[in-house]
Amino acid sequence: MPTEPIQPVTAPFAMPQPARPHIPAGVFDIREQGALGDGKTKATQAFRATIAKASAAGGGTVLVPPGTWLTGPIHLASNINLHVAEGATLLFSQDFNDYLPPVLTRWEGQELYGYSPLIYARDCQNVAITGTGKLDGQGAAWWPWKKTQHASAAKLYELVTAGVPPEKRVFAEEGGLRPSFIQTVGCKNVLIEGVTLTEGPFWTIHPVYSENVIVRRVRVQTTGPNNDGCDPDSSRNVLIEDSFFSTGDDCVVIKSGLNEDGWRVGKPSENIVVRRLHGEAGHGGVVIGSEMSGSVRNVWVTDSEFIGTDRGLRIKSMRGRGGTIENVFYENVRHQDIRLMVVELTTFYATSTLAPKTDTPPPIRGIHVKNISAAGGPTQKAIDIVGLPELPIRDVSFENVKIVAEKGLNAVDCKNVHFAGTKLMSPSGEAFPSQDL
Repeated sequence: MPTEPIQPVTAPFAMPQPARPHIPAGVFDIREQGALGDGKTKATQAFRATIAKASAAGGGTVLVPPGTWLTGPIHLASNINLHVAEGATLLFSQDFNDYLPPVLTRWEGQELYGYSPLIYARDCQNVAITGTGKLDGQGAAWWPWKKTQHASAAKLYELVTAGVPPEKRVFAEEGGLRPSFIQTVGCKNVLIEGVTLTEGPFWTIHPVYSENVIVRRVRVQTTGPNNDGCDPDSSRNVLIEDSFFSTGDDCVVIKSGLNEDGWRVGKPSENIVVRRLHGEAGHGGVVIGSEMSGSVRNVWVTDSEFIGTDRGLRIKSMRGRGGTIENVFYENVRHQDIRLMVVELTTFYATSTLAPKTDTPPPIRGIHVKNISAAGGPTQKAIDIVGLPELPIRDVSFENVKIVAEKGLNAVDCKNVHFAGTKLMSPSGEAFPSQDL
């Protein structure tokens, strides 16, 4: 296990100090169970046997030594650290049948039984993935499903709204719903530290219903559709720090369930800290939504930079989501060459996979943006705030904000928006107005 101390969190809300999980000292080498690091021979059974042996001993480190290790899904257990050593590459199988039988998962905010994530843990305590090796998801085999998934997604939503229980929502057919790369479901004390992750099928790091989660010093390099970097999903007490994300979608995106299934589960994402993050080539730097029906609160983003992303901070929702987004603090962030807008708060998100069946509005309030700079370009718009006529976005503050963009501020259906020390200007130096609303 890494031993470098974790800097205390001084968030503008109360949360426990992060601490790594406790893992027993034993080491269990996958080669002892017959694994071959030739990149051709599947080591799936060797991983299962090694984890079972370590678990029977009370836990320990499952060692992946230097080499290229082809494998199907890896299912972790409590008190297990999967350590991918320097010079080691985990190469995940492109045979979809390897990811069966189906497991309980959450896909875009809805529970189902589907293809296993590449690394999966359910109802575990003290689980870790560490080391400086590489995890290659070989996700290109799954990416074409982006164009064929709609029928499965629509069917899933029909089952959800009809009240069909999750164990009867089984979706494990080719061309359907892609699995996440790393997913922990209902886990406590989770650590992902040091590893490089590339090209998963879908979302990359996906804690679901998990508590006390640390993601640090990771490098996520993805180019595929919906290849988000890290998606805390109905999880609490999460620290994401000192990491590099270059993604095919959002860098960090916080979620809590979709519409009716999000309300049924009723678990918010809360106490989420993102610090010292470098993000580039993604759709958004830090994003909340659009699946946020279980609510999102207490988010602190600080001491980070985003270069070449579409947006910096993006909060996106729509009528029908319900839930509440509140107490978001976005501070000390530098932006360079943002393509679309630096800050976007919208309740008119229009590109969700599934349209809501109700008009339940989502309150968005208590958003605080401080010590922000943005230059380069061409950035289309500095700030965009679009609420609902029946439920304005409210209680938003901008302090010491300096943004260069083609357009300044667009604000519709919002209340109690305040500016202090804010300068919005065009590339020519022309200033845009930013009076209180």
